[in-house]
This record gives sequence, structure tokens and C-alpha cells, in this order.
Amino acid sequence: MELAQRFRDFALREARDNSPLYHRRALDISTDPATLALIAGLPTDKQQPNLILAAARVNGAIAVPYSEFREQLRENWPAISATALTRRTQTNEAGRAATLLPVLARLPGPLSLIEVGASAGLCLYPDRFSYRYDGAALDPSDGPSPVVLTCETTGPVPIPDRLPRVVHRAGVDLNPLDAGDEDDQQWLSALVWPGQDERLTRLRAACAIAAADPATIATGDLNEQVTELVHEAPRDSTVVVFHSAVLTYLSPRARADFRATVQDLPCHWVSQEGTGVIASLVDRLPTRESEAARLVLALDDEPLAYAGPHGQSLDWFGPA
Repeated sequence: MELAQRFRDFALREARDNSPLYHRRALDISTDPATLALIAGLPTDKQQPNLILAAARVNGAIAVPYSEFREQLRENWPAISATALTRRTQTNEAGRAATLLPVLARLPGPLSLIEVGASAGLCLYPDRFSYRYDGAALDPSDGPSPVVLTCETTGPVPIPDRLPRVVHRAGVDLNPLDAGDEDDQQWLSALVWPGQDERLTRLRAACAIAAADPATIATGDLNEQVTELVHEAPRDSTVVVFHSAVLTYLSPRARADFRATVQDLPCHWVSQEGTGVIASLVDRLPTRESEAARLVLALDDEPLAYAGPHGQSLDWFGPA
């Protein structure tokens, strides 16, 4: 895809309804040949608009008129490009636990959770968060959490009456982040789009929870690591392999390999991916063009619901 078109698509399809600043910034970049030429010097997989904008924010290119932003980008390009080359768009959205929870809570406990593409592993703590589903409140047994996740629902969502018991937390990522590390926290914060202050507050509170009880997150490829991670989980637990907006970064062949591998393992498989990412689900989805920006929640390759990309909504079409 032409780089200018990539930034236009990001502005119109992703940023327009979520971040006015990123919407304007991406449109400006898409019509600026000099800035596009800078970005084009990076490897193709490092030209992602979200990655470039986050790297710019970390290195001091902030919310100013575009003419000034453009100059900041040019002056700081060595540092910005270095950040883009060494970092990934590892958005770690704890809010996605709100859409995972109705599935996790239905499984027999205790649970061993294994997240592939874990980033800092913030979604490995669904038992440590508080939830609000259309007025229904759900808190940990020791009281309300500093992380409160609000999720609007439609359909027969099986809202649980208690949180699951989690006895094991593990994961894998090509470049795991440390929730207790200041630089990694700064990068995760930069991946929260401007204007989304609630997400930023939630991120910081979730990082504190994860840092106080770190999960074991291996470094490596999910297809190479998932089998070992499943076999390392306690045998008297229900093992759950899950992921959110991760497989989209894999090739179709790697996605198919992962599906085949995880289906042969002694575990449940919970996925939250874009509507066309897991090919086996596509023909079993309701036909709704408007759902293109949402994730499909599935259990063991059976689609259950559409989920908001940050866990803000759950539209259940599967069995109650």
C-alpha cells in the first residue's frame, strides 16, 4: 500500500472517531511529501502510523500546529526513527479483560492463563479488576479494584456473578515489556492515543497491579513457545490460551499453524481478533459491515460475540 494512503486510511478508519489529534495529524502527514520521505526510509513494517506517532510523542513531538510538529519531527528524526526500529505497537489494553471475562468465568476453575502476544501481560489479571456491565457491578473478593472496566452489552451476555480463580499466569511476546519498568511504562503510555485520558489512567493502575505480582512472560515466537507454556501449567488447573488483536500481525500461514497447534493442546482457546483474521470463523459471523472495526470473541474456534477493540462493548450473538 502506498505510504500516503496508509496514513489516510489510518486517519479515516481508525483515528477519526477515537482521537481528533491523530486524525488531523495523520491526514497532514499523508499530504506532506517531505515527512513521508523520512518515514519511507524505515522498513515497511516500521512505517505503521500508530508506531510513528507514538515514537514521535516519546521523543518530544507533541500536540502543536502541524508546521511546528513537522519541524520537531525533522529535528528529532534520528531519535524517533531509532525508537520506531526498536519498539513495536504493543498496545496493552487491560480493558479487553471485560470482554474476555464472560468466557473465562464459564470455564471450570482454577484457571491457568497463557497470553500469546502478551506485551506487559496486563490482561493476565482479570481476577484483580472491577467490572461494570450495564449497571451490574463485579469486584474482587477483597474489595473494589483501582482498575474499573466498564462494558456496554447487547444480547444474552453471560455476565458472571463472581470472578474466576487464577492460579497461574504466563505468556509469550517477541519483545516482552516490564510493567514495573519506567521506560516500558512510558512507551505503553505513548501508545494510548491523545485525548483518551481514561485509558491512560487505567493503564497506569493496571501496570501497578502487574508489577506487584509479575507474570512469567517468555521471549519468542508464539508458535514456537505455546506448546511448552501449556505443558508448564499446573496439571490440576484449566489451561486457557488467549490473545487479543495479535494474530493480525502474523502471516496467513502462521495463523493457520497456530490454530492447528492450539487445537491439539490440552487447553481452551479464547481469541479476540479482527473479523477476517481467523479464517475458520468468517462464514459463521453475522453479516454486518459495521463490525469491521470490532473484534470477534471466540471460544475453541466457535464465535460468540463482537467486542469493542478496547473492551468497551460486547455484542453477544452466541448461545447464552
